[in-house]
Amino acid sequence: MSTEIRVPQLPESVADATLVAWHKQPGDAIRRDENLADLETDKVVLEVPAPANGVVREIKVQSGAVVTSGQVLAVIEEGAAAGAAATVPTGAAATPRAPKAAAPAAAASAAEGKDGRLSPSVRRLVEENRLNPATIPASGRDGRLTKSDVVDYLGKQPAAAAAPTPAPAARGTARPASANGARAEQRVPMTRLRARIAQRLIEAQSTQALLTTFNEVDLTAAQQLRARYKERFEKEHGVKLGFMSFFVKAAIEALKKFPVLNASVDGNDIIYHEYYDIGVAVSTDRGLIVPIVRDADDKSFAAIEKEVSEYAKQAREGTIGIEDLTGGTFTITNGGVFGSLMSTPIVNAPQSAILGMHKIQERPMVVNGQIAVRPMMYLALTYDHRIIDGREAVQFLVAIKDALEDPGRMLLGI
Repeated sequence: MSTEIRVPQLPESVADATLVAWHKQPGDAIRRDENLADLETDKVVLEVPAPANGVVREIKVQSGAVVTSGQVLAVIEEGAAAGAAATVPTGAAATPRAPKAAAPAAAASAAEGKDGRLSPSVRRLVEENRLNPATIPASGRDGRLTKSDVVDYLGKQPAAAAAPTPAPAARGTARPASANGARAEQRVPMTRLRARIAQRLIEAQSTQALLTTFNEVDLTAAQQLRARYKERFEKEHGVKLGFMSFFVKAAIEALKKFPVLNASVDGNDIIYHEYYDIGVAVSTDRGLIVPIVRDADDKSFAAIEKEVSEYAKQAREGTIGIEDLTGGTFTITNGGVFGSLMSTPIVNAPQSAILGMHKIQERPMVVNGQIAVRPMMYLALTYDHRIIDGREAVQFLVAIKDALEDPGRMLLGI
């Protein structure tokens, strides 16, 4: 029996998707729930699973094509054996498989039956490095192989013989030319996510009156509290106690005092949100995405840490859902994990403000008339000056600073 494989129903906020990769070709056997293709939207990569066991008979859409909800992507023949007659889109050929990739692909297929489906990013990493995923220790849920598992595995492998390092060119020496004498260039189209990020950043800067104000915070008390309880916290809750939960809680305390920073502009109206859905920016190999911790004011430190950790893991594996990236009233981004000492983040429209965390750096500070070494962090708040005055922005940062320098107040609600 022939079965059509269609584009899954896309969310209302997503008009179309790009078919970025086929994992099966005409004539290949496929198992139920095995991933057939990857679809990239403006926010996430979606997998297209097979509904039944069978063989891919026909591929109707080429890689790189833009598709919409319900569009037919392929046809499979349920119950057929591999090698059945198959066709590809008119004017297109099935992507040839390199002989060296055949063994890893087969190994990946075998491992999927044991460890669950591989995410798109994990599959690409495995096949690009010609690895057998069955030999890689898996740390994901239900024995699932994660991207960090593969990266750690690669890091433990013996390094290949390094090519001789050329002597440095003398000052003024021209750059070496390629084999044919030309200076090489490579043109690569932006991914949909990268293009969408670029569009949103330009829109934010062209539609909002953005201004950034700075302050600094002494994290001595937060570090001491974290050091005192981190082992017990992890034992009790099964998650590490990081600084993000402190910053989320501090931001909520400040947002309650200055609700305009939790608002958004709609035409000539200001919409004040009476809930706190906090976006936490996460960097992935595809770009920056912002999962939402909903009703963060009602959640404990442990619940926030668990949610942020799970979102970050899903984002890097490419398994996060679109619904987890939609909405949000205020965003926190942490450039400090990459060593940034200071930056001016751009507001995640239609929100009106974003808080930038940075690197914790020990610096000499004057404390009670004495010089002391303190773990300091610069804070940056970028805000929409159309509805937020400088006074409110500065006082908002001071409120965050006060909460973080005396974290017991957050726990006691004072």
